[in-house]
Amino acid sequence: MIPGNQRELGRPPRGWRRRMYEVIYESETPEGRLFDKIIIWAILVSVAVVIADSVPAWNKRFRLGFDIAEWFFTVLFTVEYVARILAVERPLRYMRSFFGIVDLVSILPTYLALVFPETHALIDVRILRLLRIFRVFKLTEYVVEYQLLGEALAASRRKILVFLSAVIMVVLILGTLLYVIEGPEHGFTDIPTAVYWAVTTITTVGFGDIVPKTDAGRFIASVMMLIGWGTLAVPTGIVTAEMTVRRHIVPRSALRTCAACGAVGHSPEARFCQMCGVALDR
Repeated sequence: MIPGNQRELGRPPRGWRRRMYEVIYESETPEGRLFDKIIIWAILVSVAVVIADSVPAWNKRFRLGFDIAEWFFTVLFTVEYVARILAVERPLRYMRSFFGIVDLVSILPTYLALVFPETHALIDVRILRLLRIFRVFKLTEYVVEYQLLGEALAASRRKILVFLSAVIMVVLILGTLLYVIEGPEHGFTDIPTAVYWAVTTITTVGFGDIVPKTDAGRFIASVMMLIGWGTLAVPTGIVTAEMTVRRHIVPRSALRTCAACGAVGHSPEARFCQMCGVALDR
């Protein structure tokens, strides 16, 4: 669910919550665009801080600076999270949404790390700090192309699942066949191991830790390699076709909202509100 979906989250009718909603969830106004830019830059810088903090030499040298920066971004994202909850009529919808969970996960590690002293639970603290990288998922909330890709994947899921089921059947059959032909003496000790080899072969990864030795086994491996080319192309074509169809559809997030009367659904090219006639903000 996209947090900007007004019907699901609920737009406050009036007052300071209405104004906060327009700034946080609507990017058509100058204030909304500025808010989005600030959050995007904060996400990028905070993720860069987490990555730099994982380098032992930098962590030892700039430990205080990393801690100050992390608390600054944690407080900033905490204020944003609370503001998003206060700005909607149905806060539980936002809290249970994908972006609501990402927002919560991105700020919890810093607070939870206070409960686990590093001298006694160093591994736990490291795991919690890794969770901060989830902030990068927040970028998908502000970029229309991410939403277009998500819609194309959702529309293609049934076709992709059918295709993957066919691939799984091929992998199971040929992997079992290789187990019968090659046997434990050539590294195919059991069917799961043979299926693992089939997966690495059909995906063109080919680690080479298990290889067929017989002529029949090599023939089957060659067939699987050729099948692998089509395996990579089919899901790509399915998603690309869906994206092409949606390219000509105006996404909901691109529709503009009138700041005067609150009417929604204006196209990006619209200059005046279709309800009250007021000029729309550029």
